[in-house]
Amino acid sequence: MLKFLSIVGNRPQFTKLKVLHQQFENIKKIQHIICHSGQHYDYNMSEVFLRDLSIPTPRFNLNVHCKSSSSQVAKIMSKFEKILIYEKPNVVIVYGDTNTTLAGALTAGKLGIPIAHVEAGLRSFNKAMPEEQNRILVDHISSFLFCPTQTAVNNLKCEGISKNVYLVGDVMLDCFNEYQKKIKTYEHKVLQSFNLKKKEFGLATIHRQNNTDTVSKVYKILNFLNHFNFPVLFPVHPRTQQKLNKKNIRIPSSYKNIQLTFPVSYSHMLCLEKNAKIIITDSGGIQKEAFWLKKPCITLREETEWPETLTYGWNKLVSIEKPIPKNVFSRIITPKHFDTNLTKPFAGKNIRNILLNHFL
Repeated sequence: MLKFLSIVGNRPQFTKLKVLHQQFENIKKIQHIICHSGQHYDYNMSEVFLRDLSIPTPRFNLNVHCKSSSSQVAKIMSKFEKILIYEKPNVVIVYGDTNTTLAGALTAGKLGIPIAHVEAGLRSFNKAMPEEQNRILVDHISSFLFCPTQTAVNNLKCEGISKNVYLVGDVMLDCFNEYQKKIKTYEHKVLQSFNLKKKEFGLATIHRQNNTDTVSKVYKILNFLNHFNFPVLFPVHPRTQQKLNKKNIRIPSSYKNIQLTFPVSYSHMLCLEKNAKIIITDSGGIQKEAFWLKKPCITLREETEWPETLTYGWNKLVSIEKPIPKNVFSRIITPKHFDTNLTKPFAGKNIRNILLNHFL
């Protein structure tokens, strides 16, 4: 019996985990163990997603609730090490670029356990970003590097990594395609629940530390969103909500176009993305989902690890620290051309087969 152990800790990772768990659960030769670090512990950021994605309750929950990144990584490593010593998995699977990803990979590496990195090779080329630091470190100690795009493969090659690098496609696309069929039956009800009309609203998600670490930046983002001449639904990340509460920022009295709500489930988010007029985000995953839906997207960052989304103008990078281009507000044009480099399906199946072929 092979033991594959996945460690996850935030919403995008739950989406990726769902795809691989589906691939593993019906194979008798594989025991797939799930460990939740507790990095996202808010109910709307964790439990709602696990239920919506039909992911079984993780066997282990480290319950690591830390504000400091360093202490978070240290605590995850300390607790995760005991689990790895006890379970002795054949491989530890880590996802994306979070503190959980880094802590899981470092712990496995110290114990000599092979590491499989799902979503390897992504680069924003901004080493000041915590996520970029995590990506680079994890890629350089991983045993299996599962890349979503050829660009990611090329990035690794430039860093001298070419062994056990696999172009498998994007696991998030697998999940996205599955749920596109499911949401058709209830997307109208989701819009009604927010009193929104199809293609007459914007959808905003902001969560990155660089955009939410000061109140002044939150103000700039709110002012940006308020410039649109249609409603903007803004599911608020707990980190952003803390800044709003701290300064008693009142919405909608101060920002009439902005409608706040709690974080929503994966399926409801897809419904909103599908029916929005435009998407404003700083999330890598939502950039991709906007791209797959052929929705215009404004990314509130100076760089992206998904350069393919910029091809033909589907995604526009906008920094809140710089003057905002006038044409951002004047017209929203849907490009006519589409880049297929981000549309390689069946990543979950490809990853499963590669791991099986190696260990069996």
